[in-house]
Amino acid sequence: MFNKKIGYILVIALAAGLGLLAAQHWLAPAPSKAALPQTRAVTLFPQSREVPAFSLRQSDGTQLTAGELKGHWTLVFLGFTSCPDVCPTTLAELAQAQKQWTALPESIRPRLLFVSVDPERDDPAKVGEYAHAFHPDTLAATADVPALENFAKSLGFVFIKVPGKHFDENPRDYSMDHSSGIAVLDPQGRQAGLIRAPLDPVAIAADMLALTDASSEGARTSP
Repeated sequence: MFNKKIGYILVIALAAGLGLLAAQHWLAPAPSKAALPQTRAVTLFPQSREVPAFSLRQSDGTQLTAGELKGHWTLVFLGFTSCPDVCPTTLAELAQAQKQWTALPESIRPRLLFVSVDPERDDPAKVGEYAHAFHPDTLAATADVPALENFAKSLGFVFIKVPGKHFDENPRDYSMDHSSGIAVLDPQGRQAGLIRAPLDPVAIAADMLALTDASSEGARTSP
């Protein structure tokens, strides 16, 4: 009887162990096929995070969805066109980085997406005119507030309207407080990392070029 009980215990333990291994195999994220390089400006996450489905309106009137960003490393920055300091400074610094990767083929060239969180004053065309003044390749978009809130939250960002002194008399007298970080999306459209201020355009450009090269090499060597 004692030996039989021991046998039952061993069988149950073995089954539990096999079940755990199976769960780890099926539930654990698949490892990257190409090791990512060390970065200076980009803080890479231990594991890329899925970005929920979203839909934004681009400056040319077309919809921008998650699928549109696949195939490229993408930087995402939230702001608004009436921003007095952070937004123009950030876009100017990012434009310096963008100039460093313009020689890459368009099919793999990193992208910058500027999203206005002030749709009341920033229609898609205005957002595009503003962003393209810094660099013509910048993607520009906005959406209604609920869609923007969901998009921002999915990236770990926030924004809020801050009424001005004359808001009661003029409802357009307000500013927008928003996260100043830059989300880094990988070619699968997942959030792979974050860039925080102060920005170093040279380091950002070097990181994005290295990440793009690593992804391209991984695509060439994958079976």
